[in-house]
Amino acid sequence: MSDASTALDKHSNTIVVAPTGAGKTIMMSALIGKRHKEGKRVLVLQHRDELVEQNSIKFNKVNPYITTSIVNGTIKHWEGDAVFSMVQTMSRDANLRNRPKFDMVVIDESHHVAARTYQKIIDAVREDNENAEIVGFTATPNRGDRKGLKSVFNNCSHQIELTTLIREGFLVKPVAYVIDVGVQSQLGEVRRLANDFDMEQVEAIMNRTIINERVVKEWLEKASDRKTVVFCSTIRHANDLLDEFIANDINAEIVTGETPSDERADILHSLEFGHVQVVINVAVLTEGFDAPPVSCIVLTRPCSYKSTMVQMIGRGLRIIDQEVHPGLIKKDCIVLDFGTSILTHGALDENVNLDGAPENPNAVGIDKQCPECDFIIPANSRVCPNCGHGFEGIAKSELSDFSLTEYDLMQLSPFRWLDIFGNGSCMMATGFQGFGIVATIDDTSVAIVKSKHGKLRAVSIGARVQATSAADDFLREIEDGNAANKTKRWLSQNPSALQLQHLKSNGVTVSPMDFSWDKYKAACWLSYLWNKNDIDRMVEEINYE
Repeated sequence: MSDASTALDKHSNTIVVAPTGAGKTIMMSALIGKRHKEGKRVLVLQHRDELVEQNSIKFNKVNPYITTSIVNGTIKHWEGDAVFSMVQTMSRDANLRNRPKFDMVVIDESHHVAARTYQKIIDAVREDNENAEIVGFTATPNRGDRKGLKSVFNNCSHQIELTTLIREGFLVKPVAYVIDVGVQSQLGEVRRLANDFDMEQVEAIMNRTIINERVVKEWLEKASDRKTVVFCSTIRHANDLLDEFIANDINAEIVTGETPSDERADILHSLEFGHVQVVINVAVLTEGFDAPPVSCIVLTRPCSYKSTMVQMIGRGLRIIDQEVHPGLIKKDCIVLDFGTSILTHGALDENVNLDGAPENPNAVGIDKQCPECDFIIPANSRVCPNCGHGFEGIAKSELSDFSLTEYDLMQLSPFRWLDIFGNGSCMMATGFQGFGIVATIDDTSVAIVKSKHGKLRAVSIGARVQATSAADDFLREIEDGNAANKTKRWLSQNPSALQLQHLKSNGVTVSPMDFSWDKYKAACWLSYLWNKNDIDRMVEEINYE
């Protein structure tokens, strides 16, 4: 977070763009910890009440020395150095009157900052302290209504792209299928409202028995064993599609804005940990929701803006924490698009535009100009209605940008990953405080780690890039710069006499003429040999499919 801290020194404001899975709450907590000074107070704003306590708990783990308190509908505790609150709560006149002076405002999901409630809070804070720092964190900086964020943020100090997180194993890759159910041309004619397409019109096109049957049929063929989130246009559309899933004996539930909060919580908990396999929703699970076991996203509605599509698909990209979901394997996320979102928007990454787009008084969406006749048409149109020109270049049936390999991660790692057997089945890195192993059978990999005084344990099961990332993260946490960093000179020195003696006593004799051995290779092999029985047993216990 040094870039964000530097930007605050220069501008007193900044926005950080980090997609789902990047750990925005941890990044936010780390930045506050870096900037915090005795006697200074920070206001942390969330857009949903359930995130207030959740984020404060994570914050305490990162900054145990900074006191925290919560202000919500029932609790009004202002005494913490870091006060966590929901925007709707904090914007109430009584709460703004009772607030203490704040030196920093940190805004989660800060693309909402153009809304009146956010502006009201920021203005109040700056009345007390014109030098108050404003920091925003968001996955989608470009708003659907095209309003800019420049009135609050004049710079973006850091942006992490989805492709980077996928390449480095922090997210799984999306495998996308565009299913044409014969209505793409009709969807191209749906009018745009202020923030999205007219969902009543979308429902009239998409909510047909024959299409709902096809949705379930494709899901059964491609993702029947996967936890799934479905995005629908309207509540009626969601209920009709729910009936189709249930008719096929699928354990499915529905979540809408009308679902009571406690019922919603139970359904989502059961999706992550229980028997619910499919949750169909309407504009509820787009942001602020994460269930790592979800590995299929179904879009039965188009997205007029790329940011909306990115948020929806992002719900299925989180990797599995083996300590929370032991034995669960997740290698990718299947995306079934029955609308036109992927055809229109293509790859998931987007550039930051803090200025927004100018308002068009004659249209409510983003337009483009036909190169043949200069006719102005909706951006998602594939054929000009005036002259018939086809925009073939925008059609993308696969998100091929995400064909990434674990080799890139190996190159980025500060540690030297050694191919123990020379066939890629067992990659290993070791240091002074522990080691990590990535064992691969067929196309499934398991990351096994052990600290000097700890027990052997599996931290990831799934795609190789995920497993390597998990093991690499473990080493980064326990080692310092003097360990097995691949730039260290000692790694390439000849094995010591003691190493050669231990290798021999464990059945590995190194010939004096075998110059492939160095101290690091010997260290890796000894760590493996001393733990071989336990490692082999753990690999055998993994339920590879």
